[in-house]
Amino acid sequence: MNTAPDRLELFVDHTFAAIREARESFAPPLAPHEVGTIATVSTGIAKVSGLADVGFEELLAFPGGVFGIAFNLDADEIGVVLLGDYWQLQAGDTVERTGRVMDVAVGAALLGRVIDPLGRPLDGQGPVTTSERLPVERPAVSIMDRAPVTVPLQTGIKVIDALIPIGRGQRELILGDRQTGKTAIAIDSILNQRGQDVLCVYCAIGQRASATAKAVATLREKGAMDYTVVVVTEGNDAPGLAYIAPYAATSIAEHFMERGRDVLIVYDDLTHHARAYRELSLLLRRPPGREAFPGDIFYIHSRLLERATHLSKERGGGSLTALPIIETEAENMSAYIPTNLISITDGQVYLSPSLFELGVLPAVDVGKSVSRVGGKAQLAAYRAVAGDLKLAYAQFEELETFARFGAHVDEKTRTIITHGQRIRACLKQSELAPVSVPAQIAILLALIAGLFDAVPLERMPAAEQAAQEAAAGIPEALHERLASADTLSDADRKMIIDLARQALTGFVT
Repeated sequence: MNTAPDRLELFVDHTFAAIREARESFAPPLAPHEVGTIATVSTGIAKVSGLADVGFEELLAFPGGVFGIAFNLDADEIGVVLLGDYWQLQAGDTVERTGRVMDVAVGAALLGRVIDPLGRPLDGQGPVTTSERLPVERPAVSIMDRAPVTVPLQTGIKVIDALIPIGRGQRELILGDRQTGKTAIAIDSILNQRGQDVLCVYCAIGQRASATAKAVATLREKGAMDYTVVVVTEGNDAPGLAYIAPYAATSIAEHFMERGRDVLIVYDDLTHHARAYRELSLLLRRPPGREAFPGDIFYIHSRLLERATHLSKERGGGSLTALPIIETEAENMSAYIPTNLISITDGQVYLSPSLFELGVLPAVDVGKSVSRVGGKAQLAAYRAVAGDLKLAYAQFEELETFARFGAHVDEKTRTIITHGQRIRACLKQSELAPVSVPAQIAILLALIAGLFDAVPLERMPAAEQAAQEAAAGIPEALHERLASADTLSDADRKMIIDLARQALTGFVT
């Protein structure tokens, strides 16, 4: 009769014995946990004490999910750049070390997405699902791992592809005053990469939300978001986010480059980036220099743009082409930040406000623009016509000034001016309307052959459009030769000129 109670008692004893054994053998792991406190908080930065072993540029965690980067490592406190909404932070709040540097999500899952520099989605399409991350600050590729720039990056903009060519792996600065079309050139360049096997990263730094939304809507409408990642910081974001934005975007682009892909990255624009860094430096009590910018402002831009390159075949052969944008004031190209970036990059595209006001769009000033690398990568078909075109255009600009004063000009001078006016009319181009390589070659060859000289100026837009449409009749074999490194033969040149001449027959007076 007592068997059941005895078994129950035995079971209970065994259970308690097992619990006692587990309790006695348990040793809680002891991990050191370094915690500091906020001493002061101001616009975009915080002073933190109590973190003796923190490293330079280490990521720190603040209450409310806010992160910061350790920037100033002083003897008594740390100057931290905050990356987010810091209004709820107060003196005395705890700060924790993360033991890692700032990194960003990378991978194919980012294509078609709009994110902030921390990798958080801004497009309402759910979280970004990727397991790979890269530090935002990475050393540039060594010289021995780089290869020469040999392949052109076609922008679809006639004046750039013909006269100021850009190669894959080059850094070409776009600069000009406000509202002269700098972003339009960058967006057109991204749109022209459709079907060219080039991925794009568009980094908007401190832009108005409406301007960024318009750019994203344009990319989406034209189908360019399929191969584009957009990294955004708005004007009301913390200056720390504006500071890390281009570095985060470059890490995203480098991920694709290291896998053998060609990538185009646009920084729009580095004026806001420099101002954000100046704000942070002054708040951290770093000594100001010229125009109140800190002394290392050149270094922060050079270490960013040095990451753009063409990798050697041993490293996969990928490339990263950078188009940084900078804003000038009153056409002053010799200001501090513009001269810094001109010396860092491999050339510049200068947009003139006076040309913009005259309706010459894109308002590229050919005389002040230069490409120090792209000519080597330019297609042979362009090289056959570009030299003569640039010389004729430069002569026209010199003589046009004298003609404005009503001075008497001889027949030769009048011919040069007439030809130059047609060149300027042909180099005009509407926004969001990139032109294919065959169409560009047809227009340029027609210009050099003087086919447009007899066309009235008011009919030039229609005539130029007719020449573009005539390029559709170019045979496929010639298409392939135009896109290759082969020199344009006399027969090929004659065939294209004859097509253009037929198309322009109805426009000649």
